[in-house]
Amino acid sequence: MATVLSVSGSPSASSRTGLLLRHLDQRLIAQGHEVIPLDVRAIPAEALLGADFGHPAIVEAAGLFARADGVVVGTPVYKASFSGVLKALLDLLPQYALTGKTVLPLATGGSTAHVLAIDYALRPVLNSMGAAHIVQGWFTLDKDITVREDGSLAVAPATAEALGHVVDQFAAALDRTPVLVAATAS
Repeated sequence: MATVLSVSGSPSASSRTGLLLRHLDQRLIAQGHEVIPLDVRAIPAEALLGADFGHPAIVEAAGLFARADGVVVGTPVYKASFSGVLKALLDLLPQYALTGKTVLPLATGGSTAHVLAIDYALRPVLNSMGAAHIVQGWFTLDKDITVREDGSLAVAPATAEALGHVVDQFAAALDRTPVLVAATAS
């Protein structure tokens, strides 16, 4: 099966976005995929904000993107766009870091007024990075995600069903995306 990099673009340690991604990771794992979680907030701020391409954490993140067959990118929506920490990381990756990869964009936010952030803010950046296939994304309202006292997650039934469908479409697309092999010189 495929290797999936699951990227949380939330700057918050108690993020609904991050918890939702880790919840969805379990569905991919159950389908036989290897899932590698990456929380952008764990990358040192000085590396991100200082555009330190050689920082070990940036080099490691770039390596995780290179290793992945597919990437799930989750972000909270702020000011009608994706998070700044996610943008900072994407800016530090190689220009075509998503070449040959299947990508699932996900977003969370407090209002349906932000639903187009996936298509008008995040998708163009992912496309410019060479993604082979960007599947239909999904926007989840914060009110549909409940964090229980024990830290577990509850997702509203209709939202859970829709997210399951989106993740399953992503998994099916992973299975159909051809693996690109670098040409070798004779």
